[in-house]
Amino acid sequence: MDNFLPEPELTDAAARLYDEDLADNGYVMNLSRLWAYQPDTLAGLFELVGGVAEGGGLTPRQRAVLVAACASTLGDSYCSLAWGARLAKAAGEEAAAGVLRGDDSGLEAAERVMAAWARKVARDPNGTGPADVRELRAAGFDDRQVFAMTAFVALRLAFSTVNDALGALPDAELRAAAPPLVRAAVTYGRPPATTA
Repeated sequence: MDNFLPEPELTDAAARLYDEDLADNGYVMNLSRLWAYQPDTLAGLFELVGGVAEGGGLTPRQRAVLVAACASTLGDSYCSLAWGARLAKAAGEEAAAGVLRGDDSGLEAAERVMAAWARKVARDPNGTGPADVRELRAAGFDDRQVFAMTAFVALRLAFSTVNDALGALPDAELRAAAPPLVRAAVTYGRPPATTA
């Protein structure tokens, strides 16, 4: 078993979650087998995360920067592989691997400020200060976007925390599909499952 909890009884809501995975990925993800205990909670969380991102006008690339930076800071190998692969498509494999290692030199200037903010929020939210917010503003972000970035990272951290605390291993298929430099950069967190 690739989670600490056994797979729950298959309810209609869990079956829909599994069917979505099969349609999108061709396999049922380990995290879905975990969230099958409360599929409606997962749907509500993702709806909230999406609403926060849309309300702040965060682009898919910006979302990938934020998640890759916060997941790698937390040591979440699952989301690092998934979102590192997304960032690689948007910004290039070297830039994505860099973000996962804490090197943002491959990003645009405003994205570097976003990544630094995501890491601060993930590492020590009580350690942030007005100067950090001024830096985000200086990079061109308005207060609505600063709030959205912060709430987005916090919600993603909640998702990662549940997955990591309950032992969800990154899927073997997820690791295999990630670009080589992204795979090489994810040297932390739970090791991927070894079999599909």
